[in-house]
Amino acid sequence: MPSVFLSPSLQEWNPFVNGGNEEYFMNLIADAIEPYLTASGISFARNTPTQTLSQAIAQSNAGNYDLHLAIHSNAAGAGNSGKVRGTDVYYYPASSKGKRAAEIIAENYRDIYPLPDRVRTVASSSLAELRRTKAPAVLIETAYHDNLADAEWIQENIAAIGRNLAQSIAEFLGVPFVDSP
Repeated sequence: MPSVFLSPSLQEWNPFVNGGNEEYFMNLIADAIEPYLTASGISFARNTPTQTLSQAIAQSNAGNYDLHLAIHSNAAGAGNSGKVRGTDVYYYPASSKGKRAAEIIAENYRDIYPLPDRVRTVASSSLAELRRTKAPAVLIETAYHDNLADAEWIQENIAAIGRNLAQSIAEFLGVPFVDSP
């Protein structure tokens, strides 16, 4: 049975510009993904908010997953806070499977994100969840939580984001997507 490790953000200290935090909303997205995975016959596990990043990576590595999906939201930083919008889908440069998964996720995400030309794939060797996981890994920055339009979009589209990511997971794993959680 194909399987995925879901790793929603552990960053409760990372606030959304309009209330709430990254950990809370990314866990809601993971919650929205799960019923579609079950319906599509994809087994899964996920981290918990009480874990450290190292513990989540160790949990992923202890299993035999076909994909590790880290789910995050982004921030532009002090100089550009609130001014940047978009979605980055990261993969480890040496992982052809990770790159393929990132490309599938980005392509499908363009169907729901309001600025599809700002959805891109990015190779990175610096992100721990890409570098230290044994399964092919992708880290999606769903949108910018320090930009009001993006933060509201995430909050208003939890179900759509979950469905879209589940569809991408099924496509990557070569499993028919069942669209009725």
